[in-house]
Amino acid sequence: MQKKSLENILYSSAGVVVMLVILVAINVLTGTKPLRVDLTQDQAFTLSTGTKAILQKLDTPVTVRFYCSQSDTATPETVYLRDYARKVGDLLQEYKQIAGKNLIIQKFDPQPDSDAEDSARLDGLEPQALPGSDQFYLGLSVSLLDTRVAIPFLSPERERLLEYDLTRAISQVMNPAKPVIGIMSSLPVFGQPANPMMQEEGQAGTPAWTFVQQLQQDYSVRQIQMDTAKIDNDVKVLVVIHPKGISDEAQFAIDQFVLRGGKLIAFLDPSSAYSGRQQNQMTEYSGPSSSTLDKLLKAWGIQFDTEKVVADLDFKMQLSGPNGSPVDAPAWLALTPDGMNRNDIVTSEIGAVWLPLCGAFTGDPVASLKETVLLSSSKDAELTDAALAGDEGQSLMNGFKPTGVDYKLAIRLSGEFRTAFSGGDPANHETNGAPKKDLALKVSATPTTVVLFGDSDLLADDFSLRKEQTPFGDLVNPMNANLDLAQNLVEQMAGDENLIAVRSRATMNRPFTRIKQMEAAAEAQGEAKIADLQQSLEETQQHLSELQQQKKGADQRYILTPEQRAELDDFQKKQAETSRELRQAQKDLHKQVTSLESRLEWLNILAMPLGVSVAGLLIAVVKRNQHSAK
Repeated sequence: MQKKSLENILYSSAGVVVMLVILVAINVLTGTKPLRVDLTQDQAFTLSTGTKAILQKLDTPVTVRFYCSQSDTATPETVYLRDYARKVGDLLQEYKQIAGKNLIIQKFDPQPDSDAEDSARLDGLEPQALPGSDQFYLGLSVSLLDTRVAIPFLSPERERLLEYDLTRAISQVMNPAKPVIGIMSSLPVFGQPANPMMQEEGQAGTPAWTFVQQLQQDYSVRQIQMDTAKIDNDVKVLVVIHPKGISDEAQFAIDQFVLRGGKLIAFLDPSSAYSGRQQNQMTEYSGPSSSTLDKLLKAWGIQFDTEKVVADLDFKMQLSGPNGSPVDAPAWLALTPDGMNRNDIVTSEIGAVWLPLCGAFTGDPVASLKETVLLSSSKDAELTDAALAGDEGQSLMNGFKPTGVDYKLAIRLSGEFRTAFSGGDPANHETNGAPKKDLALKVSATPTTVVLFGDSDLLADDFSLRKEQTPFGDLVNPMNANLDLAQNLVEQMAGDENLIAVRSRATMNRPFTRIKQMEAAAEAQGEAKIADLQQSLEETQQHLSELQQQKKGADQRYILTPEQRAELDDFQKKQAETSRELRQAQKDLHKQVTSLESRLEWLNILAMPLGVSVAGLLIAVVKRNQHSAK
């Protein structure tokens, strides 16, 4: 008996030793090459294919100098930043695994009055003044030969953009020559200087739109005037934003730019919400807020109605109503992946896109052009009057009639373009009785690309960014993927296409598509009853009005017989009853949608705890049965 017990002890001890050796061996092996398991659905913590492609193209060593202050001072801010610095260091190690010897990582602790601090300043880094500590450095510099790009401060608020910022810096030193991007717009996208009165009060002008500022970081951006007669030959991509009132001469300049191989991205608009706000701040009305490229679209076989916008029950947004309560706005679209072309690289990984008062493209392009739809509405949509869509949200909901058409909101045309000006330059006037020689291009020299959007507001800061103040400065967070989408297009046409896969991961939005479908179904059932009651109420009111007009005497008094009075009373009762039913139907619809949202919220809150509890009970029952069997 004692011998058996001794054997059990020896075997157990040997087993423990073997397990210990195995664990040590695993730690030694994995310590030489850090491994991580990314369990997120979108693989948010794994290097994107775009980053890997750029790193694999390195044929000359790139040096990354990473600066992080490591002083003994411990405050909540420094602890938070050092924890984030470890994440940055881990990411750099993953870059090193892909790039190998072609990526050199150097780490520095820029203490005050040290060589490392001098190096950080020379690299263009900016220290942060934190409460209770010395100046704190957290940034990096990327260099290749004589080209250097710095990220002055690695803000934790940009963690989802960290991979993009670092990969873009590496791409920039690999390709130091910046392509020229032209921007033409009737809106103040480049900012506005303060007027003299504002300057006297110490107020500055408005800055350039963030979209323009981002382009200026990566490209040589040039402003093109709305009345231009020619676009410079070195412009590679032309971005046209809300070309309100554009002249034929300027459209001819764009026409010739496309025909010589230039690439165009045009943001048109049937009702610019941003332009409308600007008009409300002015003392004089400056005309309609629509824009188009009518001459060019006609030549390409495309129509764009500047008097209609798309309203969609599936993609509708909720805006703040008069009393602060949410109001459905079906003409303000928040597209989910269901409204995006997931087979196109530009939109394949994009999150939510907001399109306030967006128009639709109709028609089929000419035979020499291929059309690709990038963004579209659902079939639960209709075209509505652009002049009323911004203020008539509830009216649109009450009278909504889906057409079953998925309207094209953004399209790409590619192929061989032909001129929209068969007669040549519209400014080509006669000189001394003889016309100038027509040197205008008639057909594109090489296949090229044009991208058209039915909305321009998606680029404005008001509709794409949320700005908040923090101890580290102004915090700017994207509300949607609007700017990512626009940058993707520019990068595809002018920059490194591999950056598209990196940028798209920065803004991940998980819309509750199932909830929206359930809400749309509930609303569809209620809207039919509301529409019938609304029509009945209007007919009753019209009948009452006619009856009252017929019964007026010469002295404008009502002269009614008892029978007529009874008939009038019946109609008034019917009007009151119909109005009451209409209000009740609207309340029931709102209650039904709110109840659905509440049930789903509680389900999300309780599902995990209930699941864990049930699993625990099952495990307890199984263990109890096992002990009972013994």
